[in-house]
Amino acid sequence: MEIRATTVLPAVRRPITLHTADGLELVGELALPEGRRPVATLVCLHPLPTAEGMMDSHVLRKASFRLPALANVAVLRFNTRGTTSRHGTSQGEFGEGETEQHDVMAAIEFTEFEDLPAPWLLGWSFGTELALKWGCDPQIRGALLLSPPLHRADESDMRVWADSGKPVVALVPEHDDYLRPDEARERFAPLTQAEIIGVDGAKHLWVGEPYVRRVLDEVVKRVNPEAYPLPTEWDGPWEKDSV
Repeated sequence: MEIRATTVLPAVRRPITLHTADGLELVGELALPEGRRPVATLVCLHPLPTAEGMMDSHVLRKASFRLPALANVAVLRFNTRGTTSRHGTSQGEFGEGETEQHDVMAAIEFTEFEDLPAPWLLGWSFGTELALKWGCDPQIRGALLLSPPLHRADESDMRVWADSGKPVVALVPEHDDYLRPDEARERFAPLTQAEIIGVDGAKHLWVGEPYVRRVLDEVVKRVNPEAYPLPTEWDGPWEKDSV
């Protein structure tokens, strides 16, 4: 069977609640491989909630549907403060990327509490800003950035990552609405180890199965190279996403 946009592969999925240092409860979900310990963990930071970004934004949702089974990777998703998805609404109000520092730290602390291995940040759009501004924590192995706009993160944030030496990979669509590959290479210059990958034909929202597969392949290539490239066929049990 070909893996399609609505294909949900087997995983152990459970709702979680993240508790922030400023007293909020955030709605989330943890998806784990069935019957084995994951080799790495993705902490997903979603696009802008004021533009309908949420933990169920399609690339992050498909990562949780596929990567536990295909790549032995745990996927942690959550709604930042004030954000709603089909999983529920997180407490609080949108903080323009500032108070969300507490949200990022709550997610990182959760990986430590749950003994989840090798956590990487996977940020998309607004989520890349949160990763760059607040995510360079000793617990985190590196950052994977999808469609970084670089509206909120600045040179000082990049220098923190540069000084850490942690890997940072940015996937930049050829036709992005905010930042395209050539400009991205210039803007990311302070983050000396950043790898900028221009993706031909792609747009900011990564609509279309070929672009989703490209994203997930690039992610897995970094967090569990032995599982790269991901298969496009599946012979085991599966479900269809109904929403």
